Amino acid sequence: MSIYESLNVRRVINAAAAQTLLGGSVMPEPVLDAMREAARFYVSVPELHDRVAERLATLSRNEAACLSAGAAAGILMTTAACMTYQNLDRVTALPDTTGLQRTEVIVFRAHRNGFLSAVRETGATVVEIGGDEEELQAALSERTAAVMWFAGGFWGPDELPLDVTIRIAHAAEVPVVVDAADQIPPVTRLWEYTTEQGADLAIFSGGKGLRGPQSSGLIVGRADLIRACRANTGPLHSIARPAKVGKEEMVGLLAAVEWSIAQDVDEVTARYDAIVDGWLTGLAGIPGATLRRVSISHSGQPIPRALVEVESAARRDAIIAELWERDPRVSVLPEGERSLALNPQGVTPDDASFVLSSLTQQLTRIL
Repeated sequence: MSIYESLNVRRVINAAAAQTLLGGSVMPEPVLDAMREAARFYVSVPELHDRVAERLATLSRNEAACLSAGAAAGILMTTAACMTYQNLDRVTALPDTTGLQRTEVIVFRAHRNGFLSAVRETGATVVEIGGDEEELQAALSERTAAVMWFAGGFWGPDELPLDVTIRIAHAAEVPVVVDAADQIPPVTRLWEYTTEQGADLAIFSGGKGLRGPQSSGLIVGRADLIRACRANTGPLHSIARPAKVGKEEMVGLLAAVEWSIAQDVDEVTARYDAIVDGWLTGLAGIPGATLRRVSISHSGQPIPRALVEVESAARRDAIIAELWERDPRVSVLPEGERSLALNPQGVTPDDASFVLSSLTQQLTRIL
């Protein structure tokens, strides 16, 4: 009996996406082995963070790196770092911003989302703007700590491209932080936003596309801002002390990045294509279901998916609900007005077969 069965918790087949609600991702054996090894001994956590961060900086082709307890904690830490990097003596005072000049974080209105609460937890003020150059230039001032730019394909169109945002912000000597929590794959994004495009910091979830521990995250970029990130996190007594990273997560994240970079991209792409092809072939001909293949995920990643459109949103939602009530549960995402999307990223061949048979039954019965 598995641990989940003993707790009466059903396993989930994840044909949706690498989502926190579903546990992020499934860790490969090298990551599990590294975490088991790390759990066997005591160690100086600051020293371990130093050595792991140095290795991660090299692997990600960045000046420096820092670990966080997930990407949302990375938003907290980078905001605090941009506020205090010239006043590190004020770190322990946050969220009291007395004496700090830079206490505003600019965000495009199109990027408004719940993760901005991590910005406000530092005591910073979120300044929302529209997506034109003049509005960004007008919002930048001596009070601006950073511009926070959220990557992904699910935001609205009223935003400036990253390269334009960087150009304008840097002209005002303001750093740009990219939240790219779920933007891996491709793994090249570890250096794309910073080293190649010029953003000052970038934040990634360790437990999604990298397939590391769910409660881990990675911040990469400018060395001076990374030093300020470290000053604003555990085990120091700071605003992010409750979001400390354990030794197991540190070692596990390093193993996950090493494993991810070593993957054969063509082989992974071929596996995704084969799963999507199998779904589309297996579902072909079901009355009332229109099938379509798309080349990107819901958040803009280069992951192919199968879209299944039915005649109404109500029927689509009923199918999704019925799939969730199976044992094991099957998770898929809604898309558009009346489609559901099947994502191959988190499924094995056996999982893919179960998704196909389950969905076929539901489409046949409900349609």
